[in-house]
Amino acid sequence: MSAAAPRVLSLIPPMTQLNTPYPSTAYLTGFLRSRGVQAAQRDLALGLVLKLFSRDGLRRVRDAVRAIPLPDRGLASRLFDESFDRYLATIAPTIAFLQGRDPTLAHRINTRTFLPEGSRFQSLDVYVADDGEDPLAWAFGALGLQDRARHLATLYLNDLADVLRESVDPRFEFVRYAEQLATSQPTFDPLHDALSAPPNLVDELLRELTLAAIDAEQPDVVLLSAPFPGAVYAALRIGQTIKRERPHIRVLFGGGFVNTELRELAEPRLFDYVDFVTLDAGERPLLALLEHLAGKRSRQRLVRCFVREDEGEQAGQVRYINFVEPDVPFEDVGTPTWEGLPLHDYLSLLDMLNPMNRLWSDGRWNKLTVAHGCYWKKCSFCDITLDYISRYEAASAKTLVDRIEAIVAETGQTGFHFVDEAAPPKVLRALAQELIDRGVSISWWGNVRFEKTFTPELCQLLADSGCIAISGGLEVASDRLLKLMQKGVSVEQVARVTRAFTEAGILVHAYLMYGFPTQTVQDTVDALEYVRQLFENGCIQSGFFHRFACTVHSPVGQDPAAFGVELLPLPPSPFAKNDVGFIDPTGTDHDAMGDALKKALYNFMHGIGLEQDVRRWFSVRVPKPKVPRHFIAEALHG
Repeated sequence: MSAAAPRVLSLIPPMTQLNTPYPSTAYLTGFLRSRGVQAAQRDLALGLVLKLFSRDGLRRVRDAVRAIPLPDRGLASRLFDESFDRYLATIAPTIAFLQGRDPTLAHRINTRTFLPEGSRFQSLDVYVADDGEDPLAWAFGALGLQDRARHLATLYLNDLADVLRESVDPRFEFVRYAEQLATSQPTFDPLHDALSAPPNLVDELLRELTLAAIDAEQPDVVLLSAPFPGAVYAALRIGQTIKRERPHIRVLFGGGFVNTELRELAEPRLFDYVDFVTLDAGERPLLALLEHLAGKRSRQRLVRCFVREDEGEQAGQVRYINFVEPDVPFEDVGTPTWEGLPLHDYLSLLDMLNPMNRLWSDGRWNKLTVAHGCYWKKCSFCDITLDYISRYEAASAKTLVDRIEAIVAETGQTGFHFVDEAAPPKVLRALAQELIDRGVSISWWGNVRFEKTFTPELCQLLADSGCIAISGGLEVASDRLLKLMQKGVSVEQVARVTRAFTEAGILVHAYLMYGFPTQTVQDTVDALEYVRQLFENGCIQSGFFHRFACTVHSPVGQDPAAFGVELLPLPPSPFAKNDVGFIDPTGTDHDAMGDALKKALYNFMHGIGLEQDVRRWFSVRVPKPKVPRHFIAEALHG
């Protein structure tokens, strides 16, 4: 590597998001450029999807389908082959429509005769009215031309994804691609076996994209960030290509998955695909690595970095090096930059018709962090011992608005998603006032704690500054369990805070949880009744139930006895270590509970069943809710 002018290329591996760039490369590229480093970035997740869902890509998919004997082909693949000419004729215009390049195509899409329709379109049947009217009219009305068409076009892409799963790669997903190979895997074997297997069409396209990016940017160093388990397999495929075909390039591996699951890494085979693995905030380790590769810093002075020893008695073993240096202050990390990413090529998809839920896949949002870490850092289910939670630092409102103005000037787009663990209300108040005082007009949404600081007055100020939506953790809607979780909120308080947001015109999404230690069937039924009432009283507009997972870094994982559970022993783990099983003495069948909760929530988000007894959603006999039927209404007016 040239000591005078190292070039760094940051790559977004498949799969992350399709509607907007995952922000890790934008953060690091902006930071490196602020330090005088030549830095570029590419989104291979988007590139892979655009290659697959093109005329040439579909021809290659058809070749894969036809290589399978007819009796062994899945239904989606057979329908694809039979309707191939229609898919070939519609794929390019449909992608252009989802990119916002050809809005008039909505008229043809909405005829329901333009796009070939596979099994995913059967989901529309649940909306058919008794009088036989248009099944989507309730959601989009007579004027929702663009949204209706984008929903249909999204179903069309989902049909094609089913074809890929049947005939090319059963692990394919638009977001969680091959995540089962990486999630809390104590051994590297599943990933090693998958990476050693002959490449399929998806692998081949990813190889082509990798080499094209390398040849265009000519980097000395490539950064691979894997924020989720569903990006790990593809990230290592990228590393494999670079190591095999451009071996002079050094490959660095980091990101959210690494920070949570690889903290005790001892697997040498990982280093067949990457050269260095770094933990936690990337700025300081990256500066140290670049100095080392430029011959300005010894290997012994790397920061939070795993390496594989190449010589001596420890040859072939993994070693962790951490020459302790202070992290770069959040105020000084620079402004993210999206230069180099094809901002007009992202796809606005519309999976969910719920107006709040759609924000995650619809529209291109500039992602920005208001503060590093979490100012609360007490929740017993959270990784509060890790840097991304425990080290709290906020930037000044002036600095934040300076960054916002720079990003708007660069991208031409004024939508922002603040991706904090929980944006501090004090900082949000200052930020909102600074935006208003400087006359900066943006639309923004983000994640908060539903704490009493969010008064109606503050909620209105946030709305006046451009806030359109808020998400936050209600978790298990039970005061007993919220206290055990150390959430610092009550159900009544959440009701009043969420209602204050709603009355200010701000959409509210609740993160919900089931399966927490000592949660009984009665707790679950009561929690669902609380959630029903929150929807009924207009406090929240959407939500998502996820199953509690005990992690080794959380208070539950660190002190299970305090939560009434016993941890199952983990196997020896040279690779990933995060989730840990536990024995709950209540013996509740949380799988049966989860199916009911998710079904109920889906209907609540569409305004269905809000007046009915919540027991109707359960397939097993459950007790009557102990929650008074008008508890939330009385809390709001009390």
